[in-house]
Amino acid sequence: MAPLSTDRNTPVRKDQLYSYPVDAGAKIYAGALVVLDAGNAAAGSTALNLVTGGRAEGQVDNTGGAAGDLDVQVRRGTFRFANSAAADQVVLADVGADCFIVDDQTVAKTNGANTRSVAGRVVDVDAQGVWVRID
Repeated sequence: MAPLSTDRNTPVRKDQLYSYPVDAGAKIYAGALVVLDAGNAAAGSTALNLVTGGRAEGQVDNTGGAAGDLDVQVRRGTFRFANSAAADQVVLADVGADCFIVDDQTVAKTNGANTRSVAGRVVDVDAQGVWVRID
C-alpha cells in the first residue's frame, strides 16, 4: 500500500474488551491472567511463546470441549497480580520493566531461566502485588 497523500479517518477501538476462543480442556477463572497460545485462550502458566491477552472478565469452563467451543471475554489495561517471592519478587525499582508469567495470578521479575513468557510492563508495586500494564 502506498503512503498517505491526504488525511485518513483511521478507525479506533475505544474499548479494551476482546473475545478469544478457549483452548480445548481449559478452565479460566474470572480475574485470571489469560494467555494466547496459537490463537486459543488459556489460563496463564509458566511456558514460553505465550502472548498475554489480558484479564478474564468471567469464568469459562471448556474442560469438556474442543478448542473454540467457548469464548472468553478478556480486558486489556492495568491490573494488580500477585507478586512472586525471593529473588523473583518484583520491586519498585522494576517499574517500567517487563515482568513474567508464573501462573494465572502471579508475576515474577525474571524469565525463570528462559521458561516464562512476558506478562506485561510493571507500572507499580504495592503491599498487595504488582500493577501490570497489558496492552
